[in-house]
Amino acid sequence: MDLALLRTFLTVHRAGSFTRAAALLGLSQPAVTSQIRALERQLGRPLFLRQARGVTPTTIGDELAHKAAPHLDALVEITETGLDEDSSLRTLHLAGPPEFTAERALPALTELTGDDGQGFALRVSFGNAEETLEGLSAGHHDLAITTTRPHGTLLTATALCDEEHVLVAAPRWAAEVGAGKLRCKGASVLQDLPLVEVHESLPLVARYWASVFDSHPAASGTVIVPDLRAVLACAVAGAGLAVLPRYLCAPALERGEVVALLDPAVPPLRTYFLVVRTGTLAMPHLTRAHEWLQRAATDWG
Repeated sequence: MDLALLRTFLTVHRAGSFTRAAALLGLSQPAVTSQIRALERQLGRPLFLRQARGVTPTTIGDELAHKAAPHLDALVEITETGLDEDSSLRTLHLAGPPEFTAERALPALTELTGDDGQGFALRVSFGNAEETLEGLSAGHHDLAITTTRPHGTLLTATALCDEEHVLVAAPRWAAEVGAGKLRCKGASVLQDLPLVEVHESLPLVARYWASVFDSHPAASGTVIVPDLRAVLACAVAGAGLAVLPRYLCAPALERGEVVALLDPAVPPLRTYFLVVRTGTLAMPHLTRAHEWLQRAATDWG
């Protein structure tokens, strides 16, 4: 069986679309379609059901993907690391959200880098959960950190840690709001105040409002910047209220640069997951990184 056909098949299976697979492979869509048809003729069975939006694997398609994926991924690993028996350094391709990856994962993983007989080289990509999982499925990453648990069986997710979210503001805004007034009157106290967020949809603010106030935020974002570290900097500068992970804003809280406006009995939490392609944890360097991050997470609290 032609390995190139299997590689194309696995990319389509992971991407869920001939169009996305073609883009990932650098091929035209007709070329991808032709290769899948050639493989189906060899096997004498259909591998995908064509739908209006993408494709769905047949039972035989799923079975082939589960059998072939670990071996094809191992071949990719060999081509990346070379055939030099004296070379023990492997490359780990990690993807995740920029803030958490930079502040949490990388400081832990850099302890494992280097040519010490067990270490690995590290290549890092940043992106949102959808981009990260799509890249992992397509084989561009080895290990992903996301706040979304993937569906299906091609990817395997392990809960890593929970992150507490805190509503913060610069001292002058905190003085204007008043903790007592906020506890008594709820979110209505905040409706005219500026908000700083990572996206126009206010994902962190909306989640906090729903969890703590059982309502939706009435105001729109005054400053939208796609990095939580920049959101913190804007909040410290007095641009408005922000909802931030406690680990990220804890130093600023200790220094009094921002103030926690509320201390709810049950603070909003968000779970991070470590995600790999099913079967790839057989690779020693990936297993080591996976286990190391889990151990490090026990101290993140």
